[in-house]
Amino acid sequence: MSRTGSKDHGDELLIRLGTLTAQARAAAEVQRSRVELAVALQRGMLPRGLPAGDGVRLAVRYVPANQGLNVGGDWYDAFSMPDGRIGLSIGDVQGHNIEAAAFMGQVRVGLRALASVDSHPGELLARTNELLLTLGADLFATCTFMRLDPETRVLESARAGHLPCVWATADGRSGVTEDEGGPPLGVLSGAVYPVTRYRLDSGGVFVMVTDGVVEGPSMRLDEGLEQVSRLAGIAAVARMDADALAAAVIKGAAEVGHDDDAAVLVIGHEPSGQP
Repeated sequence: MSRTGSKDHGDELLIRLGTLTAQARAAAEVQRSRVELAVALQRGMLPRGLPAGDGVRLAVRYVPANQGLNVGGDWYDAFSMPDGRIGLSIGDVQGHNIEAAAFMGQVRVGLRALASVDSHPGELLARTNELLLTLGADLFATCTFMRLDPETRVLESARAGHLPCVWATADGRSGVTEDEGGPPLGVLSGAVYPVTRYRLDSGGVFVMVTDGVVEGPSMRLDEGLEQVSRLAGIAAVARMDADALAAAVIKGAAEVGHDDDAAVLVIGHEPSGQP
């Protein structure tokens, strides 16, 4: 082979490599833009502030799964309802892409809108489920919705395929709720969501989480819930505020071993006279 032929072959190879590199860079930039858009969508859908009641304190922490090219669809929400009660929801959409983030927005907005018509937790989840089915999406969401009366501190809870909550009292007792749940939202028409009533004890807490906080390659679900239960019990005895407990729980999410979304919503009660 002549030197000219060898040079031509090398130049052609360099051109091809340059083209492939440019294409890879362009694809990475498109994916990066999709991730940035999804993260912005996630953050835009989360509430700007949290309602408060007499002695009731709410705190949240949220870490999106934007490491690498994954973006999830976890959310939390808390809002005041016309009758003075507080609506609380937390959930997780199937998938890790911009479609999951967009579907999360639909679920959250649907819950808020329907809560103004019927705030009963079981009926609210049932109505939201039927609404999502009419959209014809191939995604589904797990969710817990709670209705809190700040005066009586009664919590009414309904679950749609989501994780149970953690509770703790000021005397050091803690555990995981054992209420009956229904199927995830957007899966089965005519689904029923039983409601369980709890009471937020004086100085007590309830902790709502998504699975990115308590489950992963390095931690089983029961271990993760037990860890949150221990933290909640310590916090209640030490009279830690809700914000400090939320920070401790989200910090523990680093031990689960993956980069999934992680969301925490803490409902706490501060006895009168406590700062």
